[in-house]
Amino acid sequence: MALSKIWVFGESSNGKATSTTLELLAKARELAGTVEVVATSADLAAEVGAHGATKVLVVGGTDGKLLGPAVAGAVAAAVAAGNGPDAVFLATSYDGRDVAGRLSVKLDAPVITNVVNLVERDGGLAGVVPVFGGTQDVYTKFTTDKTNLFLIRPKSFAAEESGGGAAAVEDLAAADNGATGAAVVTNRFVEEKTGPSLDDAAVVVAGGRGLGDKDNYALVENLAKQLGAAPGASRAIVDAGWVPYSYQVGQTGKVVKPDVYIAAGISGATQHLVGMKGSKHIIAINKDPEAPIFSVADLGIVGDVNKVLPKLLEALQAR
Repeated sequence: MALSKIWVFGESSNGKATSTTLELLAKARELAGTVEVVATSADLAAEVGAHGATKVLVVGGTDGKLLGPAVAGAVAAAVAAGNGPDAVFLATSYDGRDVAGRLSVKLDAPVITNVVNLVERDGGLAGVVPVFGGTQDVYTKFTTDKTNLFLIRPKSFAAEESGGGAAAVEDLAAADNGATGAAVVTNRFVEEKTGPSLDDAAVVVAGGRGLGDKDNYALVENLAKQLGAAPGASRAIVDAGWVPYSYQVGQTGKVVKPDVYIAAGISGATQHLVGMKGSKHIIAINKDPEAPIFSVADLGIVGDVNKVLPKLLEALQAR
């Protein structure tokens, strides 16, 4: 099945398209004859064009304002005028969820959320949604002819260039969103961090309750620094206040697919496995030989993480 047209909500960071935007473009190319990006800047034209987008539809008037009202209003206006797409793909991000919610109201159409894949099902496009901690998949599709809205989880697809040139740039007419459209962003808080982002790191070192104490998380951070990796965490120690929520890997945290994932003191609850089982190589360290994490590990070390990590750090520092 091939749809006529899919729009991807294009998000950017530091002037570049986010990795999730490029991932969504890869899947959209498989499903539609025409793939276009809705963005708030034309700066993404070359990058998204190389990933298969033929056009960047620029929503103006967003400087200093909330993106949600402007983008949702412009897309809804295009749909009402008969110029809209068959489906809109949005990332499960703060801005993506904001746009999806507002667009759902304007189009009087539902949103299929928490999608990890998209497949043909009974003559339509269905979102694959994991349930029961990722142990089962539910196939959900729309039963109306309204624009299909999908909120898709990061790392669901692999970004891949298509060899295309820069996308054409075209303005997407803004809509009058009243007082909502006049809302402005007064301040942004950017968490200070060093090293690679957890979302895109090639190596992730994640710690869990097996560390025993908040102070012992320093072992995870030190190992991550030695390996040029990003530190992560299980939900248990995030809930305990050991590390910020931005460190959490799992169904209710971030989904990561690094080349190497080191799980230090993590038992491997289903909620956590959903967020990291797609990693290319998984190394697990746990003193319980029956820990579920070993069922997905390529290499398992049965032992006290607070003894294993210091030895590993010593070996790395001695190189």
